[in-house]
Amino acid sequence: MNRINPKKLLHSKWTAVNPTNKERHFLISELEFGQEGDITLCLLEAVISNRSEPIVWQTLKNNEKWLQGWK
Repeated sequence: MNRINPKKLLHSKWTAVNPTNKERHFLISELEFGQEGDITLCLLEAVISNRSEPIVWQTLKNNEKWLQGWK
């Protein structure tokens, strides 16, 4: 399980274990925090295509789907 500090998540780099559409490397391009300090929006951007999609940031903890850094 990947350990993630939500406050250091912005601009962090991620590698998909099972890439789709040849998109393997991603980075967190945008974060929004709620009033209690929890993350309300997390945008994951593919490096190769610049395609962005919202993601539930807790799914990045699953090391069977995501690896920290670009591998």
